[in-house]
Amino acid sequence: MRIAVGSDHAGFELKSRVTEHLKSLGHEVSDLGTHNTESVDYPPYCARVGRAVVAEDVDLGMVLGGSGQGEQIAANKIRGVRAALCHNEFTARLARAHNDANVLALGGRVLGVELALAVVDAFLATGFEGGRHARRVEQITGIEEEEATK
Repeated sequence: MRIAVGSDHAGFELKSRVTEHLKSLGHEVSDLGTHNTESVDYPPYCARVGRAVVAEDVDLGMVLGGSGQGEQIAANKIRGVRAALCHNEFTARLARAHNDANVLALGGRVLGVELALAVVDAFLATGFEGGRHARRVEQITGIEEEEATK
């Protein structure tokens, strides 16, 4: 699978561990920055990841920061992104199965490495269920389309 990752300084260390983990599983990883722990603003990195997902340059994206909150919000500003902030395996599975999330947001100051990697694995292992959930995702897309034309 092709996966884009991006973080700010607060998510850099966890992003490095997630990237190593993804590569060890055979995934192709595009690291869209940042590349150190110097203070940076997260929105541009999250936008890069979201744009890569929407352009289908990658299959999924992951954005990491201190809490993951701002990263999720910034990624969701890209039309076509459905970013989900997940704190455990259950929320990661539901984000994919029910919401067809295409970007995972993680907080490096919230999750330990072991739990974060379990969340990543759950996110990657889960597919979209479709059915009644597809109707809801279509409604979300409809709202997004309406807002884009204003």
